[in-house]
Amino acid sequence: MSKTPKLIQSIERAVALLEIIAHQGGAARLKDLAVISGLGKTTAHNILQTLEQLGYVHRRLGDMNYYLGGRILNLSRIVGNDYVFRDKMRPVLERIARESGATVYFAVPSGDKAAYVDIVDLKDPLFAASRLHDREKLEGSSVGLVFLAFVPGLGKRVLATRANALSKNILLEIENVRIKGYALDLESYRPGINAVAIPWRESSGEVRSSIALSGPAAELPRQRLIQLAWMMMKHVASANLEGSRSVFGKTI
Repeated sequence: MSKTPKLIQSIERAVALLEIIAHQGGAARLKDLAVISGLGKTTAHNILQTLEQLGYVHRRLGDMNYYLGGRILNLSRIVGNDYVFRDKMRPVLERIARESGATVYFAVPSGDKAAYVDIVDLKDPLFAASRLHDREKLEGSSVGLVFLAFVPGLGKRVLATRANALSKNILLEIENVRIKGYALDLESYRPGINAVAIPWRESSGEVRSSIALSGPAAELPRQRLIQLAWMMMKHVASANLEGSRSVFGKTI
């Protein structure tokens, strides 16, 4: 007869809190979490602070609820719906690629890196296929700046653990991305290559992915990238509007 393994209490408690948040519809207050779990408020709060620092829960400004964080949602994404996600966004990526003439990327957070779920390169499809599911660091890229600016907890975690790898003006750059709604990469990630990225939001308003385009710096100077950012936003807004008019594939 196999011996019952010894359980680590702190892990049991952390998992219980995550499950309670999920069962409460993805959001729950500290008071309710403590009552349902049977933990003291101080204990529950300390565990939640640790989970928040690690990116498994997060809180929104002015909101008392704890929400499931991007890091735990990424785990479910990795095992389940990458292809569904990709298929949903493919028409948007193709429209952006045709209008810009650039290579277009659809990226999602993967741990503390970015993973490419889809790439559209109308001139070189083989290049696009070779880069699929590549995971790259966030530092220096336009996609990385979008995730640092908009994915709850990720920016704080990367700044705390990899601050030396980031530019001296990173906090200002992140704030500019939040204000403008797009991020520029002017040969920061790869010499001779410029890029621009925008966030893509789910219906809840949470940023779960980023759309970017890149190409030779000579063909995509700063002003051109800014114009393309607005074009990308227009296509994303149009796609979101079309999606909101449809329920289970039927127009409403």
